[in-house]
Amino acid sequence: MFAIALTDDAELRPLQPWHADEFLANLDRCREHIAPWVGASFVATDAESARRVLQAYADRWARDDGGIWGIWQRGTLVGGVLLVSLSTARGVCEAGCWLEAEAQGQGLVTRAARIVVDWAVRERGIHRVEWVTRAGNERSIAVARRLGMRRDGVLRDAAPVPEGRADMEVWSVLAPEWTA
Repeated sequence: MFAIALTDDAELRPLQPWHADEFLANLDRCREHIAPWVGASFVATDAESARRVLQAYADRWARDDGGIWGIWQRGTLVGGVLLVSLSTARGVCEAGCWLEAEAQGQGLVTRAARIVVDWAVRERGIHRVEWVTRAGNERSIAVARRLGMRRDGVLRDAAPVPEGRADMEVWSVLAPEWTA
């Protein structure tokens, strides 16, 4: 399978159901760190649920409506990027990410997301790439900004969270802006 170098010691490659044990180990290392920012359906708690999450993305890939890629640093899965959704009919997709705290500050997510967004725009003909993040997730918002996205607005109380409901920020970049 392909691997794309992100840095001298990190690469981006597809994250498949057979990576469930690595994915679970990655989530176990970053569970508390990412819990405030990712949906409960993503955060697997055992090998079977990890496999289900990855199988759901493999099924999305097969249906041409999403995908997931891992970021490996020095041979260890430390995070990844995903297309939460992809609709070539509508010309819209939603990208997202997760990353262990120890791997932050190296530009790994931005580089990986740039590759996935570029592929969606140039290869799949996507017109609008969205980045939806919980308000206050400054690291995720910084990635959106580095990708050249603009803040479209805030969806008030849009997401259920353990403490009630949370506002979600919507960021986007359009194909003509991306390719300019």
